[in-house]
Amino acid sequence: MSDCIFCKIINGELPSAKVFENDDVLAFLDLSQVTKGHTLVIPKLHNETIFDLDADTAKKLFAVVPAIARAIQSEFQPKGLNIINNNGSFAGQEVFHYHLHLIPRYNETDGIRTKYISHQADYDQEDLKQIASAINQAVQI
Repeated sequence: MSDCIFCKIINGELPSAKVFENDDVLAFLDLSQVTKGHTLVIPKLHNETIFDLDADTAKKLFAVVPAIARAIQSEFQPKGLNIINNNGSFAGQEVFHYHLHLIPRYNETDGIRTKYISHQADYDQEDLKQIASAINQAVQI
């Protein structure tokens, strides 16, 4: 896609600090470096969101993520690591080429907040069964 910043990185039109590359996947440092080692992992095939990924592209992408995460762990010894993916502008996606953020976590003040507000009291077991059934019936593999 000609106006996609990540496609331009893939095509060598823009520079990047490459972490990993093969025929299908590219991983490079995020310019923002939310924390040291913050890495983006992208498929070379342009897809905007996870809703657009085909199974083969997803398989190739996710096959390399653990190795990249282990390399970050080995080199920088973070206490943890968040894998974050935003899909659609409402979810916070800013670059519309599917990508995963691998963000090493070093301490409680590193600028990342991932707290969720539970709505467990709003759903009983019957509600959960109905929700699960609806999703299950819509899964197409």
